[in-house]
Amino acid sequence: MGAYRTINPATGQTVAEYPVIGDADVADIVARSHTAYRRYRELPLAERTGILARAAQLHRDRIDELSALLTLEVGKPVTQARGEVELVASIYQYYADHAEAFLTDETLDIVGGGEALVRTEPIGPLLGIMPWNYPYYQVARFVAPNLALGNTIILKHARNCPQSALAIERVLHDAGLPADAYINAFVDSRQIAGIIADPRVQGVSLTGSEKAGSAVGEVAGRHMKKVVLELGGSDPFIVLEDADVDAAVAAGVRGRIANGGQACTASKRFIVVDAVYDEFSRKFIDAITKIIPDDPTDPDTFLGPLASADAGDELEELVEDAVAKGATLHIAPGARREGAFYPPSVLTGVTPLMRAYEEELFGPTAVVYRVPSPQAAVALANESPFGLSSSVFTQDPLAAAQIARELEVGMVWINSPSRSAPDLPFGGVKRSGVGRELARYGMDEFANKKLIRTPA
Repeated sequence: MGAYRTINPATGQTVAEYPVIGDADVADIVARSHTAYRRYRELPLAERTGILARAAQLHRDRIDELSALLTLEVGKPVTQARGEVELVASIYQYYADHAEAFLTDETLDIVGGGEALVRTEPIGPLLGIMPWNYPYYQVARFVAPNLALGNTIILKHARNCPQSALAIERVLHDAGLPADAYINAFVDSRQIAGIIADPRVQGVSLTGSEKAGSAVGEVAGRHMKKVVLELGGSDPFIVLEDADVDAAVAAGVRGRIANGGQACTASKRFIVVDAVYDEFSRKFIDAITKIIPDDPTDPDTFLGPLASADAGDELEELVEDAVAKGATLHIAPGARREGAFYPPSVLTGVTPLMRAYEEELFGPTAVVYRVPSPQAAVALANESPFGLSSSVFTQDPLAAAQIARELEVGMVWINSPSRSAPDLPFGGVKRSGVGRELARYGMDEFANKKLIRTPA
């Protein structure tokens, strides 16, 4: 496979290129990470959390530099790029503040005399495989709790954001993290399989596609390694009869278009009950099709280019398939895609015969469905092979609670598009992956929950 390259998606210009490292360098990285683990795990917790707190501050101090790299490498509008950096700072700060409480021994209420407690301990070097859509945030979700715990990290980032990958490593080392406790690795898929197989590496976390998750999960399973997989999503956005339609439309536009619609938890399937379908769809289509992709370096830009021209081609294939099979495409007159710029659009009339019915649309195209009832909305939502996040818009708390119980997803947001915060667990079910990140749950995935029993 090719090198790691920074290609500005707004211009198509190749800005920087980094080669894949050799096999000898890969072996050296694993050895260094293992050696560093033996030392790093013994570092007092206060020192480890101090490093995370300094990393949080460095993200705030370097927000201009860090956000500019996101805009350059993946076309993220600069205002949204700054928001990502701020969120990352809050994640590092969260684990700096809460790791001590999360790592306190848990005393068990047992039958019989004596004492039993559970101690949370690190397990060793971990491999992280991260995507391009949120280059800093996805890494922080995995790295912050595990560095607090005492694990060491080998990080394989996406091929189109190498400068962002190097910036993460630089921030952590400047914060005082021992050099080999976090190692950025420009490796290929064959080398990834070898790292997972190495007995010194104890687990792997991947955020990415179903295809990548299946491949990594298969290798990890063969070698008995713990795995966390955060994969795709086709998140339902349910609008009930009593919803505030204008609020739902505004939230739906944010949930679909933010980050160019390139988010696993983006609102993708808008499922609207018949009583408000006409009003919602009219206002939603009007709002979506008025958005014009623009210069991502402009602070007023809401939608920039997609991360690559290939991303636009993949989205266009799904849209063309749906239209060819009878769906209606709602798009601004004269709108067209140039390179990585893709016009926002809405599909209606999508049926199970179309790829867009089941596959994830990773970009600024929404699918809107009409259903007769809340029960039908839940049934359609659950028909997806994915189960990541969801939104429910209603002014009835009992209806919201009932639908939240019935939805087969990992996360439900009431009257809001899906969001992320350090103190909220993140993860899904079905083909959206396994495991949880963030909150205290993120510290338990790659941990030895060691029982210590002292009989009477």
